[in-house]
Amino acid sequence: MSLEKNTEAVGWTRDQMAERAALDIPDGSYVNLGIGIPEKVARYVPQGREFIYHTENGLLGMGPTPEIGEEDADLINAGKKPVTAIAGAAYFHHADSFAMIRGQHIDVCVLGAMQVAQNGDLANWSTGAPDAIPAVGGAMDLVAGVKTIYVITQHTTKNGIAKLIEACSYPLTGQSVVSRIYTDLCVIEVTSKGFELVELAPNVAFDTVQERTGAPLIDSRKFSEK
Repeated sequence: MSLEKNTEAVGWTRDQMAERAALDIPDGSYVNLGIGIPEKVARYVPQGREFIYHTENGLLGMGPTPEIGEEDADLINAGKKPVTAIAGAAYFHHADSFAMIRGQHIDVCVLGAMQVAQNGDLANWSTGAPDAIPAVGGAMDLVAGVKTIYVITQHTTKNGIAKLIEACSYPLTGQSVVSRIYTDLCVIEVTSKGFELVELAPNVAFDTVQERTGAPLIDSRKFSEK
């Protein structure tokens, strides 16, 4: 998979979203990955960098998804999906894993989202509906204890409803916690001024992103649209 622009493709695939997020993770970071698209980030470590991946169920030094037939039923991530372990990986008690999180020893966390507000509020565990199935996992601890929070998500729901909005209507996971958002359409920085566009995905126009964003979008790109 490559981030090189395709003259026909519109936007980024899920793998390309994960690859783009990996580009912004500093070398040597301790990184926790949420369930879903964020898990794909483990496949992409930019050349010359090293990331140490952490899972809240008790592994530091998580490697990529194993090849089919090579899975170890005892080696899984917090989403119960098979993973590998790099040389020097460490295993520990669930409580110790959360002590690392709460003690602010994890540098970056990449999570999915149902909604993100322009002030960085995150809602990613429940819609609040009476029949909703709560799925908070360790997210509340992660957004409170990890130094930098990135979000990877499709820009809208399957029904075209904006996920990036002025204020969250769903129960919050954390207040003013998100630093940057990676969607299929763009990269957005959360600032004191609101959502600031950093980069557009291939063949995506600024107006297209604004139409699909439920809050004003500041066009302050650091990268060329070419």
